[in-house]
Amino acid sequence: MKTLKLHLKLRNVIFVFGTLGLLCITVIFLRGNGERQETGLPLRQQLTVKYGINCTKIYEMEPVELGKSLIIRKQKIYKGVTDAAIANATIDCGWFVSSQGYNAIQVTEAEREFPLAYSLVVHQDAALVERLLRAVYVPHNIYCIHYDRKSSSDFMSAMNGLAYCIPNVFIASKLERVQYAGISRLRADLNCLSDLLDSEVKWKYVINLCGQDFPLRTNAELVSDLKMLKGRNMVESKWPGGKKNRWSVHHLLKKNDSEYYDFPVSSSEEKSPPPHNIEMFVGSAYFTLSREFVYFVHWSSLAKDFLAWSEDTYSPDEHFWATLVRVPGVPGEVPRSDPEISELISKTHLVKWSYLENDLYPQCTGASVRSVCIYGAAELRWLLNYGHWFANKVDPTVDPVLIECLEEKLAEKRQRLAVN
Repeated sequence: MKTLKLHLKLRNVIFVFGTLGLLCITVIFLRGNGERQETGLPLRQQLTVKYGINCTKIYEMEPVELGKSLIIRKQKIYKGVTDAAIANATIDCGWFVSSQGYNAIQVTEAEREFPLAYSLVVHQDAALVERLLRAVYVPHNIYCIHYDRKSSSDFMSAMNGLAYCIPNVFIASKLERVQYAGISRLRADLNCLSDLLDSEVKWKYVINLCGQDFPLRTNAELVSDLKMLKGRNMVESKWPGGKKNRWSVHHLLKKNDSEYYDFPVSSSEEKSPPPHNIEMFVGSAYFTLSREFVYFVHWSSLAKDFLAWSEDTYSPDEHFWATLVRVPGVPGEVPRSDPEISELISKTHLVKWSYLENDLYPQCTGASVRSVCIYGAAELRWLLNYGHWFANKVDPTVDPVLIECLEEKLAEKRQRLAVN
C-alpha cells in the first residue's frame, strides 16, 4: 500500500513538472518568435521558418509539431498582406515576377505538350489568390481571372496588376456582379471559358477554382492524371433527390429594376420542364472539362437553350455541368445509366462536409463555416494522400501552417521531378 502511495505521488509530481515545462516552452516559443511582424509580401515559409515548424513532422502527425501550429492559431499570430500591398508590389513587374519565382519555374517536355487552362473566379483576399496562382502557375498554361464587380477597388487593382505582370494571365473580358446562388456565378466561369477558347494556347483541359482552393498535385502529376481521362470530363453528377425545387419554380433575382436580392428568392410560379427533354442531374460548381466539351457548350444550341432556361433557377452552377455531361453524344459523355459521380469520386475538389465527418472522412481539424471544413495542419497527410487534385477550403487566418506546408511539399515534389 505504501509503495502504491509513493508511486501515485511520483506520478503527480511528474505531471505537475511536465505541465509547468510545457507552459514555459510555450512562453519562450511566443516571446522568442512573436516579437516582430514581417512586412511586404508573404515569404514562402514565413511562419514555419520563423517558428521552427517542420512540415515533414506535421505530415507525420508528430504531436509536438502539431502543438506549435496550434499555438500560432490560438494566438492569431498570422497577419495577412493587404490587397493594396499586392497592387503596389505589381507596379514593378520585373521585381515582382522575379521575387515571387514566376520566372524560375521548370517544366518537363510532357507538361509543355499538354497545356492546361484555369478559370479563377475570385472576389477578395488578393494575397491568397496570388499564392494560389503561384502554386498552379507554369508559363505555358493559360489563366483567366474573373473578379466580382462588387469587389473592393484595391482588390481589383491587385488582380489587374497580377494579369499585367505575369505572362499568360489575363482578366476576363466580361465581368459579372456575382450574386450568391444566382446565374451570374455560372456566367463568370462561362465568360472565362469563352476567352480561353479564343486564346492562342491550345489547352487540353480547363479547371475552375475559387480563391480558397489550393493544389494537392504538381502540374506534372495533374497532366499525368488528365491524360488517363482520355477526353472524359471530371464533374460531379448525381440524381436530383430533394433538390428539384431549385428549378421547379421561378426564382426572383431582383427586388426591383436596380436592387438585387442577396440570393435568388423562390416564387409560387411553376417553371416549364428543361428544353430538349434534358434529364436533370446535380453536382458541384467546380469542374475539369476537356477542350472539346467546352467547345460544345460554347456553340451548341442545346447548351445555349439550357443556359437560358436556367436563368431563374437556384444555384444553376450546381446543375448545369452535372446535367450537360450526361447528355447523349456530348464529348466525354457520362451515360445516364452510369452510377452517380459524387465529390469523393470526382477528383477535382476535396471538400469535407461537417455532416459527413466520421462517416466518410476524418473530423475537421480547422474550422467549419456553413458546414464546409476550412482545413487545419493536422489534415496535411490526409489531403496529400487522398488522391484529389485541389483542396477546398483553405484560409491562412484559420491555419497558416497548412498552406505553407502544402507549398513546401509541392516544391519538394517539383524538385524531385526536375532531378529525375
